[in-house]
Amino acid sequence: MWRIAEHRRVDKRLSKSVPVEILKRYEKWKDVVRLSGPPGLRLIKGFYDEALSGQWQGHRSSRLGQQWRVIYRVEGDALLIQVVDVTPHDYRRR
Repeated sequence: MWRIAEHRRVDKRLSKSVPVEILKRYEKWKDVVRLSGPPGLRLIKGFYDEALSGQWQGHRSSRLGQQWRVIYRVEGDALLIQVVDVTPHDYRRR
């Protein structure tokens, strides 16, 4: 069983500007991650889970819709997923 830790800005963004269908998809994403982790995400083609490069190296991205992404990283062998941001496809680091 994987554990998910969300950055505090994720909660703010989810409550303000994310459409309802993206919120539902994010909840489904969290269910998949809790049960099977990143290998489970790679099996579901709709999420298009991929490693990021450049200044986001070490992070991964999964699609929640055509525009929205969840950016996360796997923390060691502790079975911990740290969600950094849910963003409308803007990968510039803030």
